[in-house]
Amino acid sequence: MIDAFSSSTLGPGIRVTNGDVEIVAATGFGPRIVRFAFPEGDNALGEWPDLSTDTALGRWRPRGGHRLWFAPETMPESYAPDDAPVEHRSDGSLSLTVSRRTDAAGIGKEITVTLPATGAEATLTHRITNRGPRPVTAAAWALTIVSRGGVALLPSEPWRSHDDALDAARPFVLWSFTELADPRWEFGPRSVLLRSDAARPAPQKAGAGNTRGWCACLWKESLFVKRFDHLRGARYPDFGCNNEIYAAGNYMELESLGVLAELSPGASVEHKERWSLHQTALEKEAGECSAEELESAIERAAPELFG
Repeated sequence: MIDAFSSSTLGPGIRVTNGDVEIVAATGFGPRIVRFAFPEGDNALGEWPDLSTDTALGRWRPRGGHRLWFAPETMPESYAPDDAPVEHRSDGSLSLTVSRRTDAAGIGKEITVTLPATGAEATLTHRITNRGPRPVTAAAWALTIVSRGGVALLPSEPWRSHDDALDAARPFVLWSFTELADPRWEFGPRSVLLRSDAARPAPQKAGAGNTRGWCACLWKESLFVKRFDHLRGARYPDFGCNNEIYAAGNYMELESLGVLAELSPGASVEHKERWSLHQTALEKEAGECSAEELESAIERAAPELFG
């Protein structure tokens, strides 16, 4: 079912629901996905209506939810404002597309959301198009601001002994502002974790060439999972990253990136994510749990992820 939706903080939108999950796209700005939740449940996506960044192209507002950028990140092009209303169309009762033909950086952006007939899942197809006069090298970059108080988890590669595997397993990429001594980081037996902490506003970020093809955010009562592809031998941004996690205070993002492509004027490239929402039953807040406790919670809620 598709119907109108309105948020007191993020304005009007369109909701798509199959009865098991609902997803909402904003219509007054974007393209943005601003809600992903069990019906009448808490939103897995964060809302930050008051933040902004001034750029040479104008003021950009994160607002909240899920957005589509292009990588590598550049200023001001990546931060092209998206405050104007978007175009939207439906394809049946469980699919919705929101789009902007071109932004101030000359990039067209489109997100198509499709729900299955049943289940708390969604497929998001992201498409960027070069509307400028010159070729560009870019990848579709899908960034999801998650709700406050969560813990982001980036899975490690499957463990193999030194005797069995001498080659490097994957790139693990740091930024100039990354401080691995920051207590928000934890390296668990099967994952790298980044916690949100309102008392620590300094940003932290890391990325990986994630062949597992998923990352997650956990709260006391729910688990949000993003799945995406990793193509061996393909060229990804940021020293080979198809997955990145970021936190600054309570602001946290789960990010996936598609393959870098040479886009001539008018050419497009796509990148897909598959979302799912699961119930958890932690005995305490996720930020108070150890890596082992959170990994066990994921295994109970979605056992195929660590399989």
